[in-house]
Parts: sequence; structure tokens; C-alpha cells
Amino acid sequence: MLTRQRVNGDGDNAAGAASGMRAPGPGSTEHIVDSGADHHRSVAHMAVSTQRPRGAGVTLRAPSIYAPAAQARVRPHSFPTDLVMTSDSLRIAGAQMAPVWLDRAGTLVKVIAAIHAAADDGVQLLAFPEAFVPGYPWWIEWTDGARFDSSVQKTLHAHYLDQAVQIEAGHLDDVCAAAKARAITVVLGLIERPLDRGGHSVYASVVTIDATGAIVTVHRKLMPTYEERLTWSPGDGHGLRTHRVGAFTLGALNCWENWMPLARASLYGQGEDLHVAVWPGSVRNTEEITRFMAREGRSYVMSVAGLLRRDQVPEQTPHFELLQRVLPEVMGEGGTCISGPDATWLVAPVAHEERIIAADVHHVRVREERQNFDAMGHYARPDVLQLEVNRERQRAVRIRD
Repeated sequence: MLTRQRVNGDGDNAAGAASGMRAPGPGSTEHIVDSGADHHRSVAHMAVSTQRPRGAGVTLRAPSIYAPAAQARVRPHSFPTDLVMTSDSLRIAGAQMAPVWLDRAGTLVKVIAAIHAAADDGVQLLAFPEAFVPGYPWWIEWTDGARFDSSVQKTLHAHYLDQAVQIEAGHLDDVCAAAKARAITVVLGLIERPLDRGGHSVYASVVTIDATGAIVTVHRKLMPTYEERLTWSPGDGHGLRTHRVGAFTLGALNCWENWMPLARASLYGQGEDLHVAVWPGSVRNTEEITRFMAREGRSYVMSVAGLLRRDQVPEQTPHFELLQRVLPEVMGEGGTCISGPDATWLVAPVAHEERIIAADVHHVRVREERQNFDAMGHYARPDVLQLEVNRERQRAVRIRD
């Protein structure tokens, strides 16, 4: 897939197919996404401290108990004592794309190509949709997913597990290498099949990879939504963490857990002022909550949503003929958008277009909006209201030798 995209400095955007596209106007940027391209241009990396004072009213309980096999790839969050500010501005982007549905390897190729394309445009933070690798379980709603002991559901579920991401097996190593090579922070929605829960259940996880290529957070969705519970497991609080990206403090949540007030508060209390919300793909999911969260948190909020059409379902997918009969023409329509901390659009929701959607954000705007409201600062009452967060990684079995 080859597309071009332009975003003007004032937030307006324009896009089109590679053919028949007008030349970019003054003050705009243009870049090409080509999944077959080979990009290796280096970008200078600027070291940034990750200190952020904890917000009032939030208590964290967070023993670090990552599985030993994953420790080499997952780096726990830390709060250094020094605080070094870099540029007040940051270029962020959402990759509104279709996966190679239920194909882990094919989708990861698209992820890496998007990282290089975004870095070529100066993007410093790139986010992908919910469950992007290997894809959202669209089949459940349209194939009688609640029918007990269904052979169709068993076959598709087994295939889903086979194509899920196992971090301990090194499935994200090439993505981490690309992030490091281009000095870009990546927020990636994926289906995780972790060994610390036995290796036979999957979670909708959002993984944060920093600009050094280290996995700093694996957040498993707290509560799958509706029919998602027929294939995804409930997560835990271990990934409710924030990280420094330039002058900003980044946090991320999956889909409808963005509607959970306490989940949002847990990130506000850790200094979040740049929030990424990942979604499977629907304007109705992003058009209201994105600006609501921006207004509540006085933060920048970027919602990143996916795409998928029936004609993009690979022929090798189990029960392909059935899926072609029952799936709607469009399952994921996008809806990626970016709001400023005053709840005005930098980029209004974009539908039905596969492209990287970028904007420049400026930390001074956060500081201005916090003047009259700071949910975990001067407007908090920790003597009256407090939130306790359990960030312990949950396990069904604990073995002491």
C-alpha cells in the first residue's frame, strides 16, 4: 500500500492516493508510506530523563515481577532524581492502517515500514491501533461467537493464538531495533500471548517502546469489551505507567478502558499530559471521548484507530468462505484524531484513509490550560479523595523453590 499525507502546521490535513495528488502547499509536509521500502537514515537521539513527580491522591503498589524470560526485553519504569528538559515541542503521529489480518509476520512488516516513514517526517512518537498485531477479532460478532463449543469459534481462536505476539519469543525484536535506529517512541496495540499466564490465553495489550528500543510498558487491557471477552482475557494494573517523551509525560489505554475514570486518574496522578488512546476503528468511538479526555486532563490526546475491509481478509484465513459471506464490507473505518489540551481539534477524526496522521504539539499549551484546572495538582483534595493502584502483575500460580 502506497499513500501520501500532508498535515499543515495549523492542524488541517490533506491526503490522497499516490497518483493524482496535488503538490504540497507552503508550511505542509508530505511523506510516502511504502511497506516494501528499505529505510535506514539515522536520526540523532537526545537523551531525556524520565522523572515526573507523582500526583496528589494516587498511591501505587508496584512490585516488579516480570517473567525472567522477558526481563531482557522489558525494562521497568523508574523515576530518576534529575530532570532535563529538551525541546518544548514534539511531533506525534498515529498510523491509521489495516493489518495483514491475523498474520503476525505480515503485519509487523507494515509496522516497521510505518516507523521508518514516520521518522522520515520527523515524527518522535508514533502510535498504532488497538490489537493491530495481528488484528482485531472481527469474526466474533458476525459468526455466532457466543455459541458454546462451536467448531468455527475453536478453529478461529486457535489460529488467533498462533498468530498472537509472544514478547518472550522475540516477536518484537525487529520493531525495537527500528525504534532504536530511528530514535522514535512507539506505542503498539497488539494481542499478547504471555508465558506468565501459561501461554494459552491472550490479552489486548498496548506496548510502549522508547527511543532506545527498550520495551518500557506492557499494559494488558483491564476489561475486554462485550464480545471481546469471548477471546481476550482481563488484564491487570501492571502497565498503568507513564514515561517521559521529550517535555511530555506519556500514558496509554486501550479502547473502552479510556471510559474508566479511575484508569484515567491513575495516569493523571503520574503526571500524564500526553495521552494515547488506541481503538479498533470507528469514528463514533473517538469523536466525543478524545476531546472529553483532553478537557478533563488538560492534556493532548491522540486517538489512533484501525481499518479493515472485507476484501482485505487473506484467503488463507480459516473459514474464509464463511467470513466472506457474513462480514460487512467495512469493519474498521478509522477515526484517528488529535485534540489539544483545550479540547480543540488539531486533527478532526479521519475516516476510510490509510495514512500516517501527524501534528506538532507544544508543552506550553499544557501549562497554560493547567492554570485553571489540574486534576492531580492544585485542584486535587487528597485529604478527602484518594486512589490506590495495584500494579502487581497478576498470576494464577506462584512457585517458590
